[in-house]
Amino acid sequence: MALIAGGLELAVADLARMIAIDTSFPPGQGYDAFADLLEPLVWPLGFATERIVVPEALWHVAGGPAAGRRTNLVATRRTGKPVCGLYFHVDTVPAAPGWRSDPLRLAREGDRLIGLGAADMKGSIAAVLLALRAAVASGVELAYDPMLLFCTDEEGGLFPGVRYLAEQGKLEGHIVNFNGSAEARIWAGCFGLFNLLVRVRGQTVHAGEGNRTGAGRNAIEGALPLLQALFELKSKVAARTSALPPPPHAGGPLAASLNIAAAHGGTSGGQVPSLVEIMLSRRYMPEERFDEALAEIRSVIDAFTARSPDLAVETDLIGHLIPVDDPGGPHWPRWQRAVGHGFGYAPEDFRKWGAASCSDFGYVQRTGMREVLLGGLGRPDRMIHSPGEHTTTGDLVALARAVLAYLAADFMPELIPETSRAGNADSDPDPLLPTETPKGANHVEL
Repeated sequence: MALIAGGLELAVADLARMIAIDTSFPPGQGYDAFADLLEPLVWPLGFATERIVVPEALWHVAGGPAAGRRTNLVATRRTGKPVCGLYFHVDTVPAAPGWRSDPLRLAREGDRLIGLGAADMKGSIAAVLLALRAAVASGVELAYDPMLLFCTDEEGGLFPGVRYLAEQGKLEGHIVNFNGSAEARIWAGCFGLFNLLVRVRGQTVHAGEGNRTGAGRNAIEGALPLLQALFELKSKVAARTSALPPPPHAGGPLAASLNIAAAHGGTSGGQVPSLVEIMLSRRYMPEERFDEALAEIRSVIDAFTARSPDLAVETDLIGHLIPVDDPGGPHWPRWQRAVGHGFGYAPEDFRKWGAASCSDFGYVQRTGMREVLLGGLGRPDRMIHSPGEHTTTGDLVALARAVLAYLAADFMPELIPETSRAGNADSDPDPLLPTETPKGANHVEL
């Protein structure tokens, strides 16, 4: 643990190099460059690496936002012990307007580490590398062989990298997902998400001819009734609430949502615009069905199309993450103790809650790997997906300590399921792991 604190500056330097590589999705063109950075960082720790590329046919949509090779990096170190996967998504959202500093250059203000992906989730990669370096340097015996999973397209992609790994049988053992919180949290699961690209096409003419009878049709102006109808649907969707337990900081139950997330159209003041592209983002509860949520939006679009015969409307599904069911399992009690050890939480501090945010691990669960441990660097004030996203040096060290404790063979060995009574199906459940599952949360149908 002392070596972790002593290695902080190297971890901060690692994080700075990661943030400097633009892996924003869309488009997701920096994945090979990120793998180029990571491989020399994990090789000295005894890991062998493999690059696994998601076939283009699975994720490409003509005219869609994704572009570039979907390169996933898997690093393994085999000693014959049970495998523990350590999962990271390497993509970030694009930098939004409003950053005071360069989002691709790590800024340090006191204990704050500021940059795009600092908390979600390149900082977690730096913390895990810090933990593994300390383990190697001090000769700590590990209970597990770590498998590092650096994956693509979690930020709303059509075919996330970890889905491909799971469906190809590349995942082993159990997995810690670092796309979560630095708080004393037990994960209860999360919503699903899909992104729908809507194109409304008119006809381009000279702007001076735009009001002449039979002239071009302004796609942006023509789409205004559709935007209004979608805005009216938004309030209807938001009235639906989930039985998933909300976070302690939430103001009420978790609710479904529909957002007009992006709109692009037109080229210059001298033309009547012939195309406007609208991206809709729909977060759906475990209690909802994906096909019904999609059909509800399409019915609004169909009604608009029927009233606007001089406009052409196209739709493409460009991203989809399915809900995550309750991910509890036999490894959670010891993971909780490790998180408590790293961050200084007492066992009674832990609470179980879900999230309206989404994860690519619904696809992993669908292949039969139901248990998913969750940790990370997220906190409500960390500006994730926003200008000023940051983590802290204290949380980076704390997460590294939690990871080292969990991997170490001498940390609470009586709770290691593979070698103790904790792995026996007849053992008593941990009192901090509520077993109730919210009504409907087991139901995921495509």
